[in-house]
Amino acid sequence: MIRRVYNALSASLRYKLLLLAVFPAMVFVPAIVSVAFIWSNDISYRQLLMKVNSDLSVAHEAFLQAQRDYLAQMAAMAQSHVLFDDLFGDGQSAHRQREVRQLLDGFRWRQGFDFVYIADPSGCDYWNPSRCDYKKSVLLDRSVEDGSATGVEIFSDRDLAAIDATLPDRVYLPLVPTPRAKPIDRQVEDRGMVLHSYYPIRDKSGAVKAFLVGGVLVNRDFAFVDSLRDMVYSQGSLAKDSLGTVTVFLEDVRINTNVPRELQKPGVRALGTRVSEEVRDRVLGRGERWINRAFVVSEWYVSAYEPIVDVNGARVGMLYAGFLEAPFKDIYFTDLKRLLVLFGGVTAVCILLAVLIARSIFKPVEAMTKVVAHIRKGEDQRIGWRHDGDELVTLARQFDDMLDQLQEQRDQIQAAADELEQKVEDRTAQLRRRTLDLEENLRLLRRTREQLVGKEKLAAIGELTAGIAHEINNPTAVILGNMDFIIAELGEQLAPVQTEADLIIKQVYRIRSIINNLLQYSRPADYQAYDTAVDINQVVHDTLMLVRHDLDRKRINVGLDLRAARRVSGNHQQFQQVLINLIINAVNASDEGGDLTLRSRDWKGQGALLVIRDTGCGIPADILPRIFDPFFTKTNGGTGLGLSVSYGILQRYDAEIEVRSRPGIGTCFYIWFQSSDRADTLSEKVTQTVSFDATTA
Repeated sequence: MIRRVYNALSASLRYKLLLLAVFPAMVFVPAIVSVAFIWSNDISYRQLLMKVNSDLSVAHEAFLQAQRDYLAQMAAMAQSHVLFDDLFGDGQSAHRQREVRQLLDGFRWRQGFDFVYIADPSGCDYWNPSRCDYKKSVLLDRSVEDGSATGVEIFSDRDLAAIDATLPDRVYLPLVPTPRAKPIDRQVEDRGMVLHSYYPIRDKSGAVKAFLVGGVLVNRDFAFVDSLRDMVYSQGSLAKDSLGTVTVFLEDVRINTNVPRELQKPGVRALGTRVSEEVRDRVLGRGERWINRAFVVSEWYVSAYEPIVDVNGARVGMLYAGFLEAPFKDIYFTDLKRLLVLFGGVTAVCILLAVLIARSIFKPVEAMTKVVAHIRKGEDQRIGWRHDGDELVTLARQFDDMLDQLQEQRDQIQAAADELEQKVEDRTAQLRRRTLDLEENLRLLRRTREQLVGKEKLAAIGELTAGIAHEINNPTAVILGNMDFIIAELGEQLAPVQTEADLIIKQVYRIRSIINNLLQYSRPADYQAYDTAVDINQVVHDTLMLVRHDLDRKRINVGLDLRAARRVSGNHQQFQQVLINLIINAVNASDEGGDLTLRSRDWKGQGALLVIRDTGCGIPADILPRIFDPFFTKTNGGTGLGLSVSYGILQRYDAEIEVRSRPGIGTCFYIWFQSSDRADTLSEKVTQTVSFDATTA
């Protein structure tokens, strides 16, 4: 059958032209109509999503307005003269308490509160301060600062029972198995979502003496959720037979809703049912809005969800607004049927017009075909009503000429394009080379600038320390001279203060050593240190004597474990300066009663290892690599030279220092001192460090 149709079409120009004329009506018109329908349907569904999004915004604003309205009612009551007189007026406390409770009971019933009470400034019962089992809320402090405070809070059954023994029964809700919900172990929901409000009550002087506390349970408050629905979905806002709903969730459980459990039983609300797992993960898990179709209990709804955030900023529930999708689908399929009928009629009209128009083309073509057939039979026949020359042949020849011209122009355009592309590549390569040169120049410029800045700082320090050395060395010389005179004059009477006198002389020499160290740091090329054999344990003991006041001031517990027996190469006073810097930093970083541990060990025959560990605040990882940089400090009033000078001193004697720190736990410095042979390996240092970490963990 198909082959017969194909042969008929191949043998007849009439059929070919007819197919060519009908083809747009049979193919393009359905395609255009389908695209137009899909496009219009997409816009329509997007409009539904935009509507449900705006519906949720209206419900959100109404939810907030309800909180503001309750707070306004609380403000009116808290500022009333009747309440003020009953609280602070004359008369016995029991009488005033009875009057206030009667007043608040009437206010609670009139305004729709579930509980209202008076709390003292600490949040306890105003009349019985020993009763402090009310739920503690951040709203109390906020109301003092802002004048009033309201928000959503979640109350446990105990919190509710502390206020009113009947409230836990009102929130008790068995959970109903729900399709698509996330599996959980809980069987009931016994918590309450409360619109909680605080309003301070002030005396005549303006001081806060009490708080008016009120709450409205959202659980099972059908009047509340129905009022939200009526506000969002007023009459005429939805399609016929559609159902607009609003729901309040506690986590993923419907605690107040007008969604029916079954569409056939609209009076039975879907309390205790749960939201689908994908909506829960999106809204409660990630805190995002859900604007899409969703499976709600038993039907598909065009839905919008948003998280409900409590006064502490936690996502504790969801607010939902949505309407049935089925009525809009019915409208969709009705429009689809109408469009199909319209498409059939348009297609039939197009085919009829195509046939009528094609007949005007068929006649001259058929005449040409007959003449060609007669000529092939050898008959001498002409088309008498046509001009000389064949228009189709002329058209073909002209078309060939046109193609030749187009090919020639295309070759010219391609050649020009190739030339342009080559020029672009050449220019791009030049720009890339220039960019690389510019980047290299910028790197060199930055490096040179950093070096110049460092040299300027060192030069400034050199000038400063030279002046300081001149001004300080003179007084120290006078001190030493007078000390020599005092020692000579006192003679044997010096014995009771011999230790203090020696300490003064020692500290004067230390002052001179510090000045020399600063000069060495700022102008290291002018100094050449001489190595001596140093007992690192003695350095630790001498240093602790000098910093004892700082340790006692913060009651730092010092632990010593000094087992190094090998003397190291260096300078006693300069090593002492390094330890003073490290210990003072540890003291400043530690709280009172912190721990400071100093351990020493012989280091594999290469020298000695000293470990200084504290339990201070630690060093953040982002600044740990920079602590030995000159002038880098995070301490107010610090110079940023302590650790840098210490690092320079250790480098001068081929000693090495490493630091490990964890914020909130403490910091540990490892110092490897070289013996006279100066041999060390990195693997041995790592092994020794690991052993110390294991010992002190």
